Amino acid sequence: MVSLPYNCFVSWPAAPLTERLVRKALDSLPVTIVTSTPQLASQLKLVQWSTYDDIDHELTHLHRQDVLSSSYTFRKALIRKHFLSRCLHSYITKYPTSPLKAASPKTFELEISFADELEEMWADDLWDLGQALDASRAWWILKPGMSDRGQGIRLFNSKESLEEIFEEFELSDDEDVSDNNSGTAVVTSQLRHFVIQEYLSNPLLLDPSEIPIDKSSKPAELHGRKVIKSVLGQPSGALQVYLYDRILALFSSVPYTDPIHSDGKAPIDLTPHLTNTSLQKYNGEEGVRLLDELVGCQILSSSDYATFQKEDSASIICQIVEILAETFRAALQNPVHFQPLPNAFELYGVDFLVAYNADPLLETSKYQVKLLEINAEPAIELTGPRLTWILEGLFESIGKVCIEPFLTHEKEKGWGVGEARHHFVKALDEDRGT
Repeated sequence: MVSLPYNCFVSWPAAPLTERLVRKALDSLPVTIVTSTPQLASQLKLVQWSTYDDIDHELTHLHRQDVLSSSYTFRKALIRKHFLSRCLHSYITKYPTSPLKAASPKTFELEISFADELEEMWADDLWDLGQALDASRAWWILKPGMSDRGQGIRLFNSKESLEEIFEEFELSDDEDVSDNNSGTAVVTSQLRHFVIQEYLSNPLLLDPSEIPIDKSSKPAELHGRKVIKSVLGQPSGALQVYLYDRILALFSSVPYTDPIHSDGKAPIDLTPHLTNTSLQKYNGEEGVRLLDELVGCQILSSSDYATFQKEDSASIICQIVEILAETFRAALQNPVHFQPLPNAFELYGVDFLVAYNADPLLETSKYQVKLLEINAEPAIELTGPRLTWILEGLFESIGKVCIEPFLTHEKEKGWGVGEARHHFVKALDEDRGT
């Protein structure tokens, strides 16, 4: 039983759908919703389920028995791309047999302000990248370390094209720099830290129009589109990690093509290569499906006929669970930039790309899941009305798994790693106490 009543501070000023989902999930919990945090310690018994910037993090740290918050205070090791790259590299170096070794695209990290700094970097920090570019014309992807929703992403396959990108970024410190109207504009003054990842040239390609979301019929001709699996991961306490088993598949708005330069100076059209829902301005819900809905779709990554099966979905989910667990183990070894608290939980959006190899001689799975990035406060409002029900289920599960046990002091017993309850698959359980 609850000994004293709890207040719940709710504040999502820029995310009305999230606020609605939070309030709906709280209907079944013994709390009173408030719009400000208490000023007196005597008024504590508080849940803060709000955006990171509105949480009183000092209350979270000082009153661990009475205050539960919806975000960890320190988690740069996960949500900043250059910090995540550093974290994973350190972990893989220490544990070379970790599944993260296969799941992490080859990555370089750089800190740069001006294009002319590259000349020295080719002889130092970017030596290996320069050698790879000189040896082949393979493609690489540049990402600002602290941007989200696809902002600032560029593709390149030579030293010269990378230098052109940074020259483009130098055009103005006050104006947005766009990329072929693809919606990847950035404010150049925000750019300094970057990661460069190998571009995965063998993505799983499907056509979402095989699963019409209206009354339209299936198309006569299919066109493979790049798809990213976006999962909602829920770390709780210090530390359990859960995977919401209703996984979203986000598609690019146009069919996939290999990246090419139309000429030496023209920017590359990123539309076939990015799947961010925030960039699909004209695609709407057409670019979003559930992973389970894709079963039976034709795989368009090769000329051989094959369809996506239930066991394929199960294989992908199994890899995702394993990669999530290892990623948070890696973060735990970086206590400066990731500090889980027993009285906190947080929702992350985690993006995975699935590489496809149909080689019958391949000893491992023909699907290789690759971790791309982790985002705090994911843009769930862009999922669309058709799939709002899975978001309602997600927030109800957060209430049951992360909040109710704190209120009642009664944890669910016997929940093993790999087991699913409330549509949460437990991926990791390393309770480190207070």
